[in-house]
Amino acid sequence: MRTIDKINLMPNSVKVLEKRYLKKDEQGKVIETPHDLFTRISKSIAAADMNYGKSLSEVESLENDFYNLITSLDFLPNSPTIMNAGRRLGQLSACFVLPVEDSMESIFEAVKNAALIHKSGGGTGFSFSRLRPGSDIVGSTKGISSGPISFMTVFDTATEAVKQGGTRRGANMAILRIDHPDILHFIKCKDNNEKLNNFNISVALTEHFMSAVEHDEDYELINPRSGKVIKRLSARYVYNLIVDQAWSNGEPGIVFLDRINESNPTPHIGEVESTNPCGEQPLLPYESCNLGSINLSRMVKESKDSGTLDIDWDRLRSTTRKAVHFLDNVIDVNRYPLETIRDMTRANRKIGLGVMGWADMLIRIGVPYNSERALQYAEDVMGFIQAEGRNASEFLAEERGAFPNYKSSIYDGKRRLRNATITTIAPTGSLSIIASCSSGIEPIFAVSYIKTVMEGTKLIEVNPYFERAAKSRGIFTRELMERISESSSIKGFKEIPDDLKDIFVTAHDITPDDHIRMQAAFQKHVDNAVSKTVNFPRTATTEDVAKVYNLAYKLGCKGVTVYRDGSRDEQVLSVKTDDKSSGTIQLQDGHKKITPRDRPDLIKGTTQVMGTGCGPLYVTVNEDENGQPFEVFNHIGKAGGCAASQSEAIGRLVSLALRSNLAPEEIVKQLKGISCHQPAWANGGKILSCADAIAKAVEQYGAGNKGGNGKMKNEIMRMGACPECGGAVEHEGGCAVCHNCGFTKCG
Repeated sequence: MRTIDKINLMPNSVKVLEKRYLKKDEQGKVIETPHDLFTRISKSIAAADMNYGKSLSEVESLENDFYNLITSLDFLPNSPTIMNAGRRLGQLSACFVLPVEDSMESIFEAVKNAALIHKSGGGTGFSFSRLRPGSDIVGSTKGISSGPISFMTVFDTATEAVKQGGTRRGANMAILRIDHPDILHFIKCKDNNEKLNNFNISVALTEHFMSAVEHDEDYELINPRSGKVIKRLSARYVYNLIVDQAWSNGEPGIVFLDRINESNPTPHIGEVESTNPCGEQPLLPYESCNLGSINLSRMVKESKDSGTLDIDWDRLRSTTRKAVHFLDNVIDVNRYPLETIRDMTRANRKIGLGVMGWADMLIRIGVPYNSERALQYAEDVMGFIQAEGRNASEFLAEERGAFPNYKSSIYDGKRRLRNATITTIAPTGSLSIIASCSSGIEPIFAVSYIKTVMEGTKLIEVNPYFERAAKSRGIFTRELMERISESSSIKGFKEIPDDLKDIFVTAHDITPDDHIRMQAAFQKHVDNAVSKTVNFPRTATTEDVAKVYNLAYKLGCKGVTVYRDGSRDEQVLSVKTDDKSSGTIQLQDGHKKITPRDRPDLIKGTTQVMGTGCGPLYVTVNEDENGQPFEVFNHIGKAGGCAASQSEAIGRLVSLALRSNLAPEEIVKQLKGISCHQPAWANGGKILSCADAIAKAVEQYGAGNKGGNGKMKNEIMRMGACPECGGAVEHEGGCAVCHNCGFTKCG
């Protein structure tokens, strides 16, 4: 009999579990409860102890411990473990790195292996630094090489084709060394929104390069095929180009490759060349890693002396030790997509124990996120987790033996550990929604916000800690919460006491420097790396980004990801000005005026029938000479009156927007989800209104018909609007996260 039978899950947590994690039948109906899910996980992971001589009763006791660990929401493993533990697929790791050698055989072997990993729910990282540059000679044919970026598009296309069972999207990391001859092309390879949408890209910076930047010197570009220097570039010029691109659309990120290899626990086994898609898990070729996060919001207790809240160190110690045991067991029960990955993973037994709910913990103990006290707490908490994690790993090594590559590790002769690495700070988008806590080590994203639920109903969601504090101060009113929901901060509200304003700081109150200092504080006690997004306001300059990069390097971070508010929206919404005959911008009294493109005499398209509550709606989408949506015509069955006139009006306005070069996904975002009194079910989906039907017809056209090539949904993901519910997407922990429906995208 379990000690926890009732699982305290918030409605949003249940919604995310039902949508992404619970078993479904062939019709998509959920056939598993959260209790069943957590039982399946704890039973599967505890079974590994049978391999080490434990009795059945001991394994059952451990199963109960693991069940309590995860149902209490004190700890949750990474998504593939929640999805697949105890199921036929059984692939439990989130992070993989695959090698890409300089041959066609190696390149396409990596493409195949990546597809298998994506199908099983994992994300992949690649270094393309070994590939010869574009225009280099190909020895076998004496032809010309197309270079790394060309082959990246092959990986990107393969990822697009793998749907991962509808539960997780394929995600990749592409890394190129700063001294590769194609580095300038790589830095700008995501300028075009049509390409590489399934990749994060990062430039691997070396100590030599950073020194050259500091001293304003040139540095060498080296052909990886021949090892010869082929060119010299100004380090500052290249560095500034990286900064400009990151300011423009958030990519590329940077990783400090030499610094990563300084903490490589098995340098004699291989050199780290790449990381997982969000950058927090450096791995050797063919390595994988399973991750998990401790919910710090629950590691708080009331002090007996003062009656105030403080960190519950005993609970944190117990949770850390159980979590290390759990993650080590995952390595044994995992079903790996490749034998090579299984062998390398079991040889090093890397795990990545991290945290979530950090901002909640600070709020509960009354410490402002952007304060020196918070930085000290960060070092204390993560230092404690790292120390207790190593103690737990050492205990497991006594029972089970050290990881097989121990003799080739930096620990040889010092400390016998079961795991080559133990701590990682990973993104926790979905996990933090399940656990009802703040994401990773990010600040809270809002104190109050609008949440859209069924049929477009708007609800006001309030941070539970703020609601409690506001009620205790007698200032809680619905009117105040509505006003706060329209603001990104509570700083300007006179009725809120200053001490609450200090404690309830949001991501918009945190300076970029504060973000980096918090990341660096955690990095001091993390074996691997820290996934965190440094958020900039829209008004930030390239100098601001450069300052943060320099600070990150100075403070010992292993990499940096930045996002300037609205930067990707601006890219998608930019108006094409290269076509002089149409879509031009004219200045009139200081304001921009967009002239729609002329309609040609002959145009082609397709017609889709969409079932609506008013009858069948026939939506014709015509395309331009480039295969992109150009105009929309609608005809609604036999209906007349308002239904017919409104659908025609929507079609005319949509056509006008398309002919003015407005991105189709922006139109979809505005229309999709609008509901009327007569929704209908069609093709397995719900049509909420004629406007919703038109949006979905345009979206489907972009996702699969003629000119779209499946790009539209990726574009929607990049814009800051959730592609599944239309809600606001926050950029945190290296991922895009929708707190409305639980959608996450880390690629």
